[in-house]
Amino acid sequence: DRISQLIGNGLLTFIDKKTKLENIIPPKCAVFYKDLNDLIKKIKKFKQNDKSRIKIAKNGRYLYHKYFNSTLVANYIIDRTLGIKSKYYWEK
Repeated sequence: DRISQLIGNGLLTFIDKKTKLENIIPPKCAVFYKDLNDLIKKIKKFKQNDKSRIKIAKNGRYLYHKYFNSTLVANYIIDRTLGIKSKYYWEK
């Protein structure tokens, strides 16, 4: 939920690769790191590069508003509850 809030509000979001969220969130929409040193390196990199930081944050916001909005999530819950077969972005 917090990652959704951050990305959905257009903030550059750093996510640990251990979460395996790379499977549904492409690298153009968030920054994935492998360990603390990698995280520090990437924070420093994006602190110095406004254009890249803004672009990734904007891509993430667009992705979340298009594919993870509340209407889609509610439809997913209804579809699963009623046994309706449908395909959602996060079910890759």
